[in-house]
Amino acid sequence: MTNSSSYISSSYIGRFAPSPSGPLHFGSLVAALASYLDARANNGKWLVRMEDIDPPREQAGASDLILKALEVYGLHWDEDVLYQSNRSEAYDQAIEKLQKKDLVYCCTCTRKELRGTNGVYPGNCRGQHQTEKAHSLRVHCPGSAISFNDLIQGTTSSSLNDLGDFIIKRKDGLYAYQLAVCVDDAFQGITHVIRGSDLLFATPWQLSLQTMMEVRSPVYGHFPVITLDDGGKLSKQNHAPAISLDNPVPALIQALNALGQKPEKQLAEGSINDVIEWGVKNWRLNAIASRMEVPLTSL
Repeated sequence: MTNSSSYISSSYIGRFAPSPSGPLHFGSLVAALASYLDARANNGKWLVRMEDIDPPREQAGASDLILKALEVYGLHWDEDVLYQSNRSEAYDQAIEKLQKKDLVYCCTCTRKELRGTNGVYPGNCRGQHQTEKAHSLRVHCPGSAISFNDLIQGTTSSSLNDLGDFIIKRKDGLYAYQLAVCVDDAFQGITHVIRGSDLLFATPWQLSLQTMMEVRSPVYGHFPVITLDDGGKLSKQNHAPAISLDNPVPALIQALNALGQKPEKQLAEGSINDVIEWGVKNWRLNAIASRMEVPLTSL
């Protein structure tokens, strides 16, 4: 792991961006490993960004636990870790630029008022640029369709009308994920984003916002998320247990299987470095199933 405060452009820059709402679990390990192997197999850089902009959901000490787990599992990052909690000025500047383009409006709608909209904002507050009431900031999306070629899921299209205008700053003053991720991907020069299929729905919003911000969009690839017996996503919200720091090899091999890589059986007797080196050398993005979910019980 190198320690440099500058982000130097390269032909491939990938990233892993966990939220410190708990220690690393198996689903997050799969995400870290996928992004790491794709970067290293393409002779690229791999950065780690801590998405610590939602204090109510964060767990004390989780950031350090996540970084320790990555190191134990042989996933060593390039450059300094970027903490979003230090990026308020950049987010404010991005909001100001969007406001100058008349792309942002104040939204005073309550959750009660939005019941029955199925998560698609109906545009009630469009045109409201000032208010004394508590409000969030929303981006007015164009009504056009967005189509992109996902490296794993294939060609994906959706209408922004069907998704609705999205929030970039919450009523409580916290910056929203959609804004922070686009600002920081541009700042770090991210060229490729390999992440779980649970974020596929947000990609059109991000592509739209990147266009509004006049920054380059990364190439995206969304692998199947790991699910539990009841079909729910393996996540911190579902109390997924932390990965073991005592015996990483079995979990790494299981993660490779989740990504369709079919690791050799003798790797089970090897070291962490053996598994990681095999993964980089034999990485095939096209071996990942173009589906949305993989049951944990099938691995």
